[in-house]
Amino acid sequence: MAGSDLLFGLSPLSVGAITAVAQTPKRGGVVRAVVHPEPSSLMLGLVQNTPTQMVSGSIYESLLKYGHDLTPLPSLAERWEVSADGKAYTFHLKKNVKWHDGRPFGADDVVFSTDKFLRETHPRWRPIATTHVERIEKVDDHTVRYALKNPFGPFILMFELSTTPIVPRHLYEGTDYKTNPANNTPVGTGPFKFSEWQRGSYIKLVRNADYHVPGLPYLDEVYWQVIPDAAARVVAYETGRVDILTGGTVENFDVAKLAKLPNSSVTGKGWEMIAPLSWLWFNHRQGLMAKKAFRQAVMYGMDREFAKDVIWNGLARVATGPISSKTRFYSDQVTRYPFDPAKAKTLLKEAGYKGEPIRLLALPYGEAWTRWAEAVKQNLTDIGLNLQLVTTDVAGYGQRLSDWDFDLAFTWLSQFGDPALGVARSYVSSNIAKGSPWNNVAGYVNPDIDKLFAEAAAANDAAQRQALYTRAQQILADDLPVAWMLELEFPTIHRSNVQNLIKTATGMNDAFQDAWKA
Repeated sequence: MAGSDLLFGLSPLSVGAITAVAQTPKRGGVVRAVVHPEPSSLMLGLVQNTPTQMVSGSIYESLLKYGHDLTPLPSLAERWEVSADGKAYTFHLKKNVKWHDGRPFGADDVVFSTDKFLRETHPRWRPIATTHVERIEKVDDHTVRYALKNPFGPFILMFELSTTPIVPRHLYEGTDYKTNPANNTPVGTGPFKFSEWQRGSYIKLVRNADYHVPGLPYLDEVYWQVIPDAAARVVAYETGRVDILTGGTVENFDVAKLAKLPNSSVTGKGWEMIAPLSWLWFNHRQGLMAKKAFRQAVMYGMDREFAKDVIWNGLARVATGPISSKTRFYSDQVTRYPFDPAKAKTLLKEAGYKGEPIRLLALPYGEAWTRWAEAVKQNLTDIGLNLQLVTTDVAGYGQRLSDWDFDLAFTWLSQFGDPALGVARSYVSSNIAKGSPWNNVAGYVNPDIDKLFAEAAAANDAAQRQALYTRAQQILADDLPVAWMLELEFPTIHRSNVQNLIKTATGMNDAFQDAWKA
């Protein structure tokens, strides 16, 4: 029987439900999951795109995990306390943890990772640490304290594995992080060890027999299969070659068909922390992109309802601004931009556009994204833009964004449960830094927005934060630093006999610690 644990909130899709039967977990077995596109690296501290997060989430760990309601759960930290004034977070680390090379894990690794390594390499951790953290100190070998400059409520959400992956100090201290040979054979503390990477074919992970959670993991091996063609990924699942199709690896119109297969389940769980939001970057360093009328013309010129209904098959919702409707402090009291080609043409004329070529960088994450880029190209050509579609591989895409080598560019980013964590980074001027595709790539500068995000992050009162974030959303929706597109859903399709797969708010990024195969 087909199965699902979710009736898609953003889709008409509805499939039958499997009756859950309590079973005793079985040890052993191999699971094969699809990752697409192939990761450019598995070093999670240096690369944070989705493919890297999914594979490396079984290799690396952070201090905490999070339930589907974003409740903090133990991981490398077994317990923690927050001071009464909200300015000190003390984490008590597990004492039986080893790195995959056998070296003991401890407070020195946490301090090095979060006070040195990630301050230099991580576009989400860096601005939070710089703005809010006074000092990071080792209390003893298994206790670490974060002293904050000011109360910062969202700080407890900062310790999921893609934001603060803990890396081995003994392998990275004193080295050039980007060229360290350990990047090619990642060493973490997670339930699975890196074993082999056959480029273009698969990445093999093997059970960590010394894992710090007794009895786990259950599986012996996990293969992350690289299958470039979407149709071939569908066939691989239909014929039993793979057990799991991760979110976004098949065309949206194939989801309903695959859900009806025997021993097949579909779930939308595991994206609560991520809340994917897509948009077009404007490069504000280019003359036209710096003109509000031009940005408005692009927004009015795109048929986002078509993208939602046809390209995403209903597995999406039209975005209204910088904060997802699934994220705290969302407001819909903002300027809206319905599809209006006539108005778009008028605004282009107002902006002084004279037919200059505009480069649109496509996102190389599969056929749906390619079709979407082509649809946007057609929309914007229809209003009079001389648009040139630029395609590249994943590494080239990230490099172009990092080098600010684009005019318009597709992206989707994660919200991480709170605007202070996953939203502000894309709009505050302090996070403009060449070399990363995950910060304020647009080069947008607005002192009012800088101030509002800073005040909202530091406020303790929820009502005050809502008022500040509502005002920020209103300013941004009017100013249009980027062209917001859709809130996306990425359902995971898997064999029903692969049990306990999606257990946390980061889903497939943290899927195999408890998973087992019946």
